[in-house]
Amino acid sequence: MGLTFRKLHPSFVAEASRVDLRDVQDDAELEAIRQAMDRYAILVFRGQQFSSDEQLTFATRFDGTLHRNTGISVLQPSRFGDEALTDVSNVGADGEVLGVDARQRSYVLANRLWHTDASFQDPRGRYSMLAALVVPPVAADTEFADMRTAYDTLPETRRADLEGLRVHHSIAYSRQTLGFEFSAEEGDRLKGATHPLLLVNPRNGRHSLYLASHASRIVDRPVADGRLLLRDLMEHATRPEFVYRHSWREGDFVIWDNRATMHRACPFEDTVHRREMRRVTTLDVGDPSRVAQPA
Repeated sequence: MGLTFRKLHPSFVAEASRVDLRDVQDDAELEAIRQAMDRYAILVFRGQQFSSDEQLTFATRFDGTLHRNTGISVLQPSRFGDEALTDVSNVGADGEVLGVDARQRSYVLANRLWHTDASFQDPRGRYSMLAALVVPPVAADTEFADMRTAYDTLPETRRADLEGLRVHHSIAYSRQTLGFEFSAEEGDRLKGATHPLLLVNPRNGRHSLYLASHASRIVDRPVADGRLLLRDLMEHATRPEFVYRHSWREGDFVIWDNRATMHRACPFEDTVHRREMRRVTTLDVGDPSRVAQPA
């Protein structure tokens, strides 16, 4: 395959050389992409032409177990017939652009908050893979934050203070901060999950902060103290030097490591311009690699 990678940011993110990921099936080729993920945390592949089934197949081949208990699945069934394929679009089941008062739009607006996919599940999300099918004629970008460098640049004493802390993540919490209301039945299906505030990539030993808008509280601290700490860490992690802004092109396929990054959608005239994207997220279970060695 001979893949090469060009850095797009000083500390993370790289663009891969041209390849059709539908044809990447060899274990060594897949492992080369995993090693690049260990190094860059985000990879951009241009000119991909996945069908829905092909995207699901590649995600399974690349990283194993797919995330199907998505937050939006409690509101409505997937229009693609598989809950693992998340609709990150501004169109409804009828194919029309969502109106300003549509409940689905209100739910999706929370994607503008800094977040990590499936942090509200146990096991948590590992890799997300987002395919751009229809891109508006205006900027509709996505920003990513490097949580590894955010951790590395904390004072040593602060890093030591964070050891052992646990955070409860809830998608209901993040939506409710914007006024979105779940029914009692929907809320019962969205209990959330607790994860360490600090994660370590077992393949290369790099530490990262693990927090975002789903982070409702620090389990081991008084509520007010914990939320202030989370706010301070979020402000630190989203400093401009830690952020990469991706301008989408049709055919872009971006893979990111949810354990090492946060992301958020940038606003655009979403009731005017059509934007269609489909995401698959894998769960952080096991290691699908047969050559599970540090990069």
